[in-house]
Parts: sequence; C-alpha cells; structure tokens
Amino acid sequence: AIMDVGELLSFKPEKPTFEPRNKKPREENDDDNRKKKRRIDSDIVQTSHLDGNQISEEDRDRIKQMVESEPDAEAMDEIGFKKLLLQFEKRVYKNQEMRIKYPDLPEKFMEAEIELNEIVHEMHVMATVPEHYQILVDLRSVQSLLQLISHDNTDISIAVIDLLQELTDPDILNENEDTVGVLVDALLEGQVVAVLVNNLDRLDENVKEEFEGVHNSMAIIENLADFKPEMCADAAQQGLLLWLLKRIRMKRPFDQNKLYCSEILAILLQDTDENRQLLGESDGIDILLQQLAVFKKHDPGTKDEMELMENLFNCLCSALAFASNRARFLRGEGLQLMNLMLREKKMSRNSAIKVLNHAMTGTEGQDNCQKFVEILGLRSLFPLFMKTPKQAKAGPASDELEEHICSILASMLRNCQATPRQRMLLKFTENDHEKVERLLELHFKYLDKVRHCDDQIEREKMRLRHSGDDVDEDMEDEFYLRRLDSGLFTLQLIDYIMLEACASGASSIRTRVMQILNMRGGSVKVIRGIMREYAGNIGDAKDRMSKEAEKDRILALVDKF
Repeated sequence: AIMDVGELLSFKPEKPTFEPRNKKPREENDDDNRKKKRRIDSDIVQTSHLDGNQISEEDRDRIKQMVESEPDAEAMDEIGFKKLLLQFEKRVYKNQEMRIKYPDLPEKFMEAEIELNEIVHEMHVMATVPEHYQILVDLRSVQSLLQLISHDNTDISIAVIDLLQELTDPDILNENEDTVGVLVDALLEGQVVAVLVNNLDRLDENVKEEFEGVHNSMAIIENLADFKPEMCADAAQQGLLLWLLKRIRMKRPFDQNKLYCSEILAILLQDTDENRQLLGESDGIDILLQQLAVFKKHDPGTKDEMELMENLFNCLCSALAFASNRARFLRGEGLQLMNLMLREKKMSRNSAIKVLNHAMTGTEGQDNCQKFVEILGLRSLFPLFMKTPKQAKAGPASDELEEHICSILASMLRNCQATPRQRMLLKFTENDHEKVERLLELHFKYLDKVRHCDDQIEREKMRLRHSGDDVDEDMEDEFYLRRLDSGLFTLQLIDYIMLEACASGASSIRTRVMQILNMRGGSVKVIRGIMREYAGNIGDAKDRMSKEAEKDRILALVDKF
C-alpha cells in the first residue's frame, strides 16, 4: 500500500548502517543517483507481483507521477526549532534527575534514557535549517550536547556524535558560511575536540556502533578543520595528535578508522609548525617509519591500504618541514628505510624519493646528505636519475619525480663536504660522462616546456596591453609562479647541478657540457640567465644573511661557468 503524506512524515526510518566515508567525485555520485533511480524503477516493477497481478506500464507511470508530485514537507520554522530544543533540554534534565535519584536502579531511569535517545534522533531535522543554528547557541544547547558526549550510556554518546556530524556536514557549512560560523565557534569554545578525544578511549571498536562512533568523531573534527583550518593547532594540543598516533600504531587488522586517522593526521600537519614540533617530540617520526616499513617489501593489498600508505608518506614529508625532525629522521634510520625502498622497486619507491627530498633540503638537511652517501645511497639514486621511474598507482607523477630527484642531487652538492662530495662529483665522469649527457637531455626538455609557457604568458600580456590594462607586480608574481609550475623550478635545479659539477668536478665534465651545447644549438648565455633569475628569487632561507650568502654563491658559480 502507498503511504499518504501524513504517514510518510510520521514514518521513522531505522538508523542507517555504517558506511565508510569514501569521498567520491561528483561524477561518481551522479552515477550513484542514476543507479538509485533505476533501483526505484525496478522496485516498482517488483512490488507489482503482489497477488500474482502484473502491473501495467500505464499504472507504473501513474504511481511514479504520484510519488513525484507529493508536496515537499515544509521546512522547520523558528518556533518549531525552539520547541524541539526546549523538549530536548527537558529530557536531558529529566534523565539527569532520574539517574541521580536512582543511580543503582537502571530500570527506573531507562524510560527517560530511551526518550532522550529518541529526541536526539529527531533533532537531525535541524540540519535542514542551518539558518536557525544561532538558536542552538542562544539556548545553550551546544553545551548540553557536548556534556552528553560523556554520558554513561554510550548509545546516547554515539547518537549525539552522529547528530553533531550531520549538523557540521561540509556541504551545510560551505553553503551557509554566514549562519553556521556561530555553531562552529560555540563547539570550539566548548573544546569539542578534547571532549571527543576523552570519549574515544572508552569506545570499543569491536562493537559495530562504537566503531561508527569513532568514525563520526573523526568526521566532526575533519568538518571543523575544513571550515576553520586555524583550529588545527588547538585540536592537536587537546590530545588529538597523541590519540591519532596511538590509534595508527595499534596492532589490529586494517580498517576504515585507521585510514581516517591517517587522513586527520595529514590535515593537522599540513600547515602547522606547532603540530610538526609536537609530533617530533611525541616519537611521531619513529611511529610513521615503523608503519611505513611494512611497505618496504610488500605492496598495499587494496585501494584503501594504498591511500593509507600515501597519507603516512605525506605526514612524514610535512613533519620533515620542521628542521629538528630531520635529525630525528636521521636517528630513526629513516634514510636506510627510504634507500631500501628505492632498491626494492615496490609502490613505495616513488613516495620514498619525495621523502628523501624533504629530508635533505636546506642547511638543516646537511647531516642527512652526508649520511646518504655513507650508506651507499648514490647507487640507488643515480639509476633513477638516468631513467625516471614510471608513475605508479601511488605517489608522484613522472615530472614531479624528476623534480624531486634533481632537488636531492642539488641539495647533496650544496650540503656534502670532503669525501662524500668527491664521490658525488666522480659519478658525473663514470661511463664516458653518461650522467652529464642525461643532465643536458633534461635541460633541453625543461627549457622547451618553459619557453612554451613564456610564449603563452607573452600573448596574455599583449592582450592585456591592447585592452589598456597594466601588468602590475602581483600579476608578474603570478606569471613567475606559473613558470615555476611549468618546469622552470626543475630547470633551475638541473642547471645548478650542471654549474656545480663544472666548477668543482673534473675538467672533462665542462668539456662534455660545452660539446653537447654546441652540438644541440644550446647556449651558455641562456643557462647563465636562468641561474641569475634563480639567484634573484631565492626565498626559502630562514634569515637574510644565509639568503644573501646562497645568492652570492650561485652568482659566483655563474661567473665561473
């Protein structure tokens, strides 16, 4: 029988079962919607077999029209919103009262508990009217919800977490920025992250509902971090970062919650130096290396495990942006693990290249550069320089890998001293200077890419001038960043390696460079111009003195070339 509108509105569906939060692209969601429509159509056909009567095509169309023409339920108004919240507060108070009165007689407070659970489920309708979120804050219901997360009955706690996850759904937050900010602020003021983390320790993930509660707790944190990224530092300090590390290293089969924890950890470390420092001080570098060691000889078994591996590598790269973590990486034998990954040729290899780049860059990477030569890392690295690995299912693309490999070589030439430096330079004379030939091959490849980008920019500038617009400083900066992305940064690294090898290596290196440049119509003047531009735009040095020293060093190499 078909329900009428009144029945439909009073109908309470069962609580949905847990689905992992796999983020799908819009196209996939569209496909899912089309599939759902097909399922609805087929369901209409299947229900027609009742009493053995086949439904006609005409009746089928009539039923579809009736379903589609049902009027939408009216949106909850402000009065309805307030009524629901006042009812909720009454039930919270009644439940507290009964529990205090009969602490050892669950049968006495069970009815109040069931009523409280029911009203929390009914409150999901509030997510449809984010314009009334201000009322939630004004009536102090946010505090009541936060207190219920710690409720003795985990069913109540999980129901509240589920509700908060829906109220902070990313689509709702992003589409109603003006009205939802007040709820986000109230949750953060109430230290929602600390409350959630304290609650996580008592949830047993072997119980399906509690597993879901952990997942939804992570979802709330992700939703808030996405809406207000500056909350990440406070969130980590409120115990989240330590809990994530503990959960990631927990010895239990791979599951969606471990994957989700790796995502949240990557978000916390992405742009926040305080969190990178806290991770280092909490043995986080060792924990990440231990978790990644699994992928040294074994590829991830599923797409989700592959995503976990990538998240852990990204966490490590972010952590290495904090200088003191590079020393911890060295002590934790991170170089040895990455070197073994380069040799094993598994999926982890390409991401290991990216990690090595982060570990060796800048003056803080000096010890890592020296050690990498000592552990015979050049034997693993130079074959990858000679032939760039293909893009794997996981890890960076081929052009990005070339950038990382060239950056590692440039860092080593900048940072290595004495014997390790001599061993580096000797590599360029091996096998009749094959590495010099490869260097020039890459030079011409990236020079073409940059020239193509320069032509496009020049055409854009001409169009702007024709329409009477000026090319201001901001626009010039934007064009320079576009050139860097198009291959200029890799070209600068390649030419830097070339200048270093010519200045400090055997004289035969320079001879071979000039020979190939002449043969292919290349120009010393072009290389000098690229390096002068590079020297003029050095911006990664922490202080002005080291920046000026590096600039002078590059210009001295240009003069020698």
